[in-house]
Amino acid sequence: MYESYEPLALLAAAAVVTRRVQLATTILIGPLRNTALLAKTAATVDAISGGRLILGLAVGAREDDYQMAEVEYPSRGRQFSRQLAALRAHWEADALGPRPRHPGGPPLLIGGLSDRAFARMARCADGYVHGGGPPKAFGRAADKARAAWRDAGRPGKPRLWGQGYFALGDSAAEAGARYLRHYYAFTGPFAEKIAEGLLATPHAVVQYMRGYEEAGCEELVMLPAVADVGQLDRLGAVVAST
Repeated sequence: MYESYEPLALLAAAAVVTRRVQLATTILIGPLRNTALLAKTAATVDAISGGRLILGLAVGAREDDYQMAEVEYPSRGRQFSRQLAALRAHWEADALGPRPRHPGGPPLLIGGLSDRAFARMARCADGYVHGGGPPKAFGRAADKARAAWRDAGRPGKPRLWGQGYFALGDSAAEAGARYLRHYYAFTGPFAEKIAEGLLATPHAVVQYMRGYEEAGCEELVMLPAVADVGQLDRLGAVVAST
């Protein structure tokens, strides 16, 4: 598994030092976790945060994650479909505790690019979260999410979330690109393309944000590619200037 903090443990810590911001996983690999424990942990974070958790889930693409967790990789899609239905059942039955703030549990977002991922989103979730890339790629995925939603006969429309990596400043940009190459090394040569998409200037950030907004993105999660809290101040200054 990649060297990173456990997401729900980290969000539990964030919940006690914040009051207003939403807390989201984009994304958590669902099949790696026991479903009942995932339901209980998510409900706990949702409860202590006052209902601010958005639970983004997907099957993931790293086979080594499944090997480490001793979970079968080829059947991950089928496992995930069963898990999504079971999560709702656990929350609605109110048997695990604590009680989630939202009836039926925290809002669910589903990630992925396959037709099955969009179908799962439409059947079992509240919206779709895109994994990043240029606004046009998000727009194509958003169209598929809306179409799957309609095909499933769901009223209204799905929530549409996106994300992007940024690193502002010359030294930060170089470090951020190295991080992305390392994090996505499992994709082979495609890791270089991901690194090339790093948003490294204020202009690039603004254009990216505008492109996602025009493509119908409702929430855009900007992820610093370097572990420097100062990056948030830099991003805030860019956003404030638009």
